[in-house]
Amino acid sequence: MSSSLDFSLETTATQVQEWKDQQLSIVFTNGVFDILHLGHVTYLQQARELGDKLIVGINTDSSVRRLNKGPERPIHDEYARAAVLLALQCVDAVVLFDEDTPLSTIESLQPNVLVKGGDYNPHESDRASKQYIVGSAETKSRGGKVCSIALVDGYSTTQAIHKIRKQKD
Repeated sequence: MSSSLDFSLETTATQVQEWKDQQLSIVFTNGVFDILHLGHVTYLQQARELGDKLIVGINTDSSVRRLNKGPERPIHDEYARAAVLLALQCVDAVVLFDEDTPLSTIESLQPNVLVKGGDYNPHESDRASKQYIVGSAETKSRGGKVCSIALVDGYSTTQAIHKIRKQKD
């Protein structure tokens, strides 16, 4: 892939506005997506079915490090993670965010549908809860929809890393 791909908020916001002008429904989700696996792909395909266009917010490398997912994370750099996701047929745009949460990105893009995995609760209103979906209050206040999608059992990046380590030993 060319290193000229632009995953900036400005470029993504321009594209989203064009889609909105065409009356298309915008779905947004976010995550690290470090080692792509069946759980990710299934989740993204199901998220895409909730609207016309799927935008995936990706934590930058520095944002991932602040999440304390482990000293070796991220495995792949932000550009590689974004480019791999954009190559998926179900993903229409990828945007990088450097903050700890994608709230400002969500506020800027104003998706019609906000989606997270099944370990989050779309009805949770306590922002301090681990099940709270960042941006849900803002999305709902604009008349948008907030959803969660069941996780695929047995697939996670953490499990993949443990499996690789075990095979190495």
